Formats: sequence, structure tokens, C-alpha cells
Amino acid sequence: MIAPMPPKVMADLSESFTILKYWEAVDKKTFLSNCAHVKFMATNGHVGCDDAMMDALPDLKVISSFGVGYDGIDVTAARKRGISVTNTPDVLSDAVAELALGLMLSLCRRIVDADAFTRQGKWLEGGYPLTGELTGATVGILGLGRIGKEIARRAQAFKMQVVYHGRNPQAYEPFPYYASLEEMAAASDWIVAVVPDNAATRKLVDRKVLTALGPKGAIVNLGRGTLIDEPVMVEMLQSGALGGAALDVFEQEPKMSPDLWKLPNVVLSPHQGSATEKTRIAMGDLVVQNLLRAKEGRPLVSPVG
Repeated sequence: MIAPMPPKVMADLSESFTILKYWEAVDKKTFLSNCAHVKFMATNGHVGCDDAMMDALPDLKVISSFGVGYDGIDVTAARKRGISVTNTPDVLSDAVAELALGLMLSLCRRIVDADAFTRQGKWLEGGYPLTGELTGATVGILGLGRIGKEIARRAQAFKMQVVYHGRNPQAYEPFPYYASLEEMAAASDWIVAVVPDNAATRKLVDRKVLTALGPKGAIVNLGRGTLIDEPVMVEMLQSGALGGAALDVFEQEPKMSPDLWKLPNVVLSPHQGSATEKTRIAMGDLVVQNLLRAKEGRPLVSPVG
């Protein structure tokens, strides 16, 4: 096990496996050399498992990752070695979609700022300024996968127009498709990003896209912080060239630019997309089930690719 898992996962795995805790090892190289016989690994998408670690574990057969994202795992290297990789999709889609709408509402209706205004007794001095609203606005979803579709359903319930951008149009989805992200940004009031980290998505949301979104537009990111050119975004938020941002992920989290803390047109969340009790239990169960099936020689529940 590369990093700590929720207590239930640890307890469930302990019933069928001996857990070797990589994160507790002082000498990681020696630890891995003593684990050359290991066939099964539990990790997560952030810490992952790289090519060098796979080299040190020649008998490794399955990597079970806690989370839908697996950008920290060298999947190409795993495939070359015949190692199966699993993740925990579907079970977290609702929780992430809920937070997406929560962040949008918080930013649009300035809920966080209005809470501070009320707590500080400023209401006695006069009413709070008028805010925007979601009804009638256009939301462009960057990445219409499992989570993106759940966000789209909830956005429709808020009477929003949904459009999307991705690598390819999806023939049986009712939403207008934009082959150009920049063109979608120009046509949208909001962009909600739910794409993973890879070479093709890093800094995909650049100055051109943010400029197209404009001073009345807002970006919401629940994918990976590397998706947005963060310094450019901060600069544009400061100048008013970009209307707002609601962020659950950051380029070098948990570190981030202190300038973000000072901006009134920003809502910040500490990577909480799937962080509900119900969802984390379901994710943990998938990690356990994948490893148990692997040990028993049965088909995996949620293999990647």
C-alpha cells in the first residue's frame, strides 16, 4: 500500500492480505527491494506508481487505485508489463457534480462573501449588493464524461443551457458540441472543467480561452489544477479581464498563489469533489473488490482502459 487508505479499506484488506506500508518506510529503496514478491498494490491517483517502482516490483500484477483519476500511475508502463490498473469510477460522479453546482451557486450568488458580510454586522449599515443568477445562463462543460453528464443534468434543472467540448462529439447527447474550446468559451457564461491531467490537457485553459470567456464569465475546475494556466488566470481575475473562478483543484496543491486568497471574485475548495462519507465508502469498496477478485483470479470490477 503506497499511501494510507480510509480505515474501512485498511480493515477489509487486512482480512485477506498482509499490508506492507510504503509511506511508513524510511528507506524506500530497501523497502521496495524487500517487496519484490508482491503481486498486488493499493494506491491513489495522486501518489500513483511510476515506471521505476514497477521495475522494483517484478511480480506486480494489479494496481488498484483509490479515485477516478489515475494520472499518477504510468498506465503505459503497466500495460507493457502486463499489469492491470483499476480505478473507482461512477460511484463518485454524483458527489463531484453536486459540488460543481455548489461552487457555481456560491460564486454566482456570492454566498461565501454574503455570509461574511452578515456575520460582520454590515447588514445593519445597508443591504448586500445584487448578484447574478444561474437561470438562463450557458454552461460549457469541458469533458462530458460520467461526471460531466451528471453536471449537465443538474445544470438543466437550474434552467441553464448546456454545451460541451471534448476530443470528439457524442452522437447521442442532446447538447450542442464545440470542436473549439475557445469558441465554446466565447459562447458560454460558465466553463466547468472535469478532465484528467495528461500531456494534452495541461494548460489547455490558457489566456486565449480565458479571454474568450471574458469579464462576465467564470471558470469552475474540478478536474486537475494543471488544466488551467494558473498565473494567467490570477492576473486576469485581478484585472477584471476574467469575471470569476470557483476552484476545487490547484496546480501545486495544497500550495497555491496567496493572491487567490485576496480575490473577492473567487471561491476556493480544498479538493473536496468526492469527499463525502457515502462516496468514500463506495470508492474504498471498489478498491477492495478489485484486489479480492485479482487474488481469486476473477475478472476485475473496474479496469482502466
